[in-house]
Amino acid sequence: MRRGIQLASAMCLMMSVAACGGSAASSTGATTAGSATSAGTAAAAALSTAQPPWPLPVDARPYIAAAGLTVQGSETLNVHYHAHLDIIDQGQVIAVPAGIGFVIQNGQATGITSLHTHDASGVIHVESQTNAPYSLGQVITEWGVRLTTGQVGGLMSGNGNVLRAYVNGAPVTGDPASIVLRPHQEIALWFGPASAKPQIASSYSFPAGE
Repeated sequence: MRRGIQLASAMCLMMSVAACGGSAASSTGATTAGSATSAGTAAAAALSTAQPPWPLPVDARPYIAAAGLTVQGSETLNVHYHAHLDIIDQGQVIAVPAGIGFVIQNGQATGITSLHTHDASGVIHVESQTNAPYSLGQVITEWGVRLTTGQVGGLMSGNGNVLRAYVNGAPVTGDPASIVLRPHQEIALWFGPASAKPQIASSYSFPAGE
């Protein structure tokens, strides 16, 4: 079902209500693909290297372009599934905000991308016309935050701390931005002491129908 975002999704976003129910075939895995952003476009979008929490950009459009995504006038549900993201800083959960992937003008949603969030649950909605691969780096870039090997925003490996990435509870090496999104995937970015042995969830309890 196609829905215009001018009313339904805008209300969903502003009221932080979960939306976009639908089936998503279960799968797991930690395969990776190349990061969707280039150094040039990421620099033009001035990705944040500040300490969390990270607010949404005032104007999402440069960040959407840096993520290699396009703005659409409505949700496209030909391909529709969800992944979940946790970001943990020294044991504290950093909220993944509602509104990633939305263009907001005068308090109204006027555009949306294939990768977006409707609430602060950490659920990433993948809604696309085709079954193209999407990466975690694209989502974080839309958010306006820098994600590289050993860094998310101002959380950078060094001084006894490290950034680690996990998919379904298993550690992932290399650039976390290149993690490919999969249906019902649990992704975690964990920042803390290099000597720590964090307990990372291997799954997320998605609401019925998602």
